[in-house]
Amino acid sequence: MAAWPATAVRPAGARWEAAMAQALRAPAWVRLLPVLLVVADLVMEWSIPSSVAAGFLLTVIPVVVAFSGGPALVACSTAVTVALQALLALRAGHLTEQHHLWTYLATALAGAMGAGLARQRRRQARDLARVRAVADTLQHTVLRPVPARAGGLRAAGLYHPAQADVGIGGDLYEVCETEYGTRILLGDVRGKGLDAVRTVADVIGAFRVAAYETAELGELAAKLDRQVHRAAEQRGDRELFVTAVLLEHRPGGTELGLVNRGHLAPLLLAPGSVGTVRCPEDLPLGLGHLAAGPVEPPVTVPLPPGRTLLLHTDGLTEARDRTGAFYPLAARLGTLPATDPDAVVSFLDRDVRRHAGFLTDDVAVLAFTTA
Repeated sequence: MAAWPATAVRPAGARWEAAMAQALRAPAWVRLLPVLLVVADLVMEWSIPSSVAAGFLLTVIPVVVAFSGGPALVACSTAVTVALQALLALRAGHLTEQHHLWTYLATALAGAMGAGLARQRRRQARDLARVRAVADTLQHTVLRPVPARAGGLRAAGLYHPAQADVGIGGDLYEVCETEYGTRILLGDVRGKGLDAVRTVADVIGAFRVAAYETAELGELAAKLDRQVHRAAEQRGDRELFVTAVLLEHRPGGTELGLVNRGHLAPLLLAPGSVGTVRCPEDLPLGLGHLAAGPVEPPVTVPLPPGRTLLLHTDGLTEARDRTGAFYPLAARLGTLPATDPDAVVSFLDRDVRRHAGFLTDDVAVLAFTTA
């Protein structure tokens, strides 16, 4: 589960088949090794005196085949191997000599053990595929695909967890169409690992409920703040917090309401132009009780046709190349001739990995424009 577009999703059956295929797929060199062993043995056979049969090298073939094939293939390879050993022994005139008979027996035993190994490998592969399919389903349940259209917005998204085998990291996003308009959340949980994933699920679950029941965007942010604070108290983690940006867009409008809770400022894009959206930054979710004064109300952000609003987490801007240089997000976006959401997200997906190679932090990106 490496980088995957937040707009993409596969049916559960397809996810199971893909996980099963991945679990069973052996490296190319493993699949090629039996052939190489046969070639090496034949080269030795024709390189040494004819009175010596080199078929002993073939004894390990059934076990090697077990790492890439099933029991039936192991049985077939065992039969072929014993036949080839017999032919090589016959060529040397040693077909029924005792040490050759023991070689045939050893190959047959290797075949029996290889069949058992192949059967166990397949059983473990099925278990692994089941776990991967469940994890993939949970991933798409917690982090649902970003719709191509959300209310009066066109949207695109990208999600790249730092731990690709986990599928979900400490970044989060959600898009909900409510009676109050389209509401958007993008955030970053402090910390990593399973605790961060648990917080991601908590915050997204709270947002999915509160977004439909809370009229004011500022109050919606306050509810999420209290949810994170309660979770921190229950876990005894006073340092738990979530930086987040919340947006609200009403159908037909060219403006968005915005609340920034300690997160990176959004960017407003046009072809050849990148601007930072200036807005007050309140304390992150979970730390609102520490604020000395009232929480800042939402600000209004113009989003005229032809402009795209970009939200992102710090995994994007803090991606480093081999020299330690950060990814120059604004400079790279300024080179784009087109800034519709799909083009921006596709470009970032390719470009940040070209810059950094291996990403060591979670990356979440959302892009929006008026439909």
